[in-house]
Amino acid sequence: MSEVKTGIRLLLLKGIFLRHTDEHHQLSIKDLVEKLKMELGPGETVEQKAVKRYIKTLQATGFDIIENIEKYGEIFYSHQDRLFENYQLRLLIDPILSARFITEDEKKHLVTNLKKLTSKHTAKSLPDPIVYQQSINSDYQLIKLHIDTIHTAIYEQKRITFQYGDFNFEKEFQLRHGGALYRIEPHALIWESDFYYLIGEDIKYDDTENPRNYRLDRMRNVTITDERFTKKTRDLSTYVQNSFHMFGGQDQWVTLEFKLDQNVLNGVIDKFGIEVDIRQTGEETFAIKAKAKISEGLKGWILTWGSKVKVLSPPSLVEEIEKEIQEMMNRYLR
Repeated sequence: MSEVKTGIRLLLLKGIFLRHTDEHHQLSIKDLVEKLKMELGPGETVEQKAVKRYIKTLQATGFDIIENIEKYGEIFYSHQDRLFENYQLRLLIDPILSARFITEDEKKHLVTNLKKLTSKHTAKSLPDPIVYQQSINSDYQLIKLHIDTIHTAIYEQKRITFQYGDFNFEKEFQLRHGGALYRIEPHALIWESDFYYLIGEDIKYDDTENPRNYRLDRMRNVTITDERFTKKTRDLSTYVQNSFHMFGGQDQWVTLEFKLDQNVLNGVIDKFGIEVDIRQTGEETFAIKAKAKISEGLKGWILTWGSKVKVLSPPSLVEEIEKEIQEMMNRYLR
């Protein structure tokens, strides 16, 4: 047999070990022969002695193959070493599936490739994109370009320019300041509460102690300039922790009424998504009905709007907010 054919069989056998064996699944020589025949196609013959030689060759190259002697002296083989542990693959897959800015097709592509890093048996136990339907951002292609451009600018320590905007009451995206360019020294990209944020300094302001945040999905026409800047040492983890928060709890339908204000409107869309049910209830008010997680986090988020919000339902949440407000008053009236 030529060296090329032998090399092909070695690669195919290695693939069989990677896909079909792990710490809980092993194959006998007969199993390996049959699977190798299937890989080679009709008309190809495979001998057990040859497979045993291939195993020795793979082991000699550093590819770990465990030999386990079972009853009656039969030997079973498996490859158990993996680039990632199962929990590490979950750590990689779960954020991808929960990221609302990634499209469903891209999630499937990424997860499918990650599952190739383990055996097919383990892959079946990993999360499946089909059960997640959380993608809400239609600008994913734009965000992908922004991520790449901004990372390049951070690495090369070059300033960037972009336009920035948000949604109006008709859910139309509008650029701020008439489309004027922002000139920013980019320091880091973070992913927090379902969104990517750029942390950077606006060169218009001499305020190096307080960097600014910009949502990537609200940025347009991001361009790297030729202007270089000196990177500063920052405790970004503390900054991020103090700037953002998340909350969890049981899902329940809530109805909230807000004062008609641009900042409030965008804050509501940020929290509940562009598809949230919004209706104008008066000349100066609008209401939303949405499914939200009832928790201390939600109550805290509602209270941050102060007199600009009123809880209409459910009654239990109304009572909790009233109780919290009363307790706040009591603390100030002592």
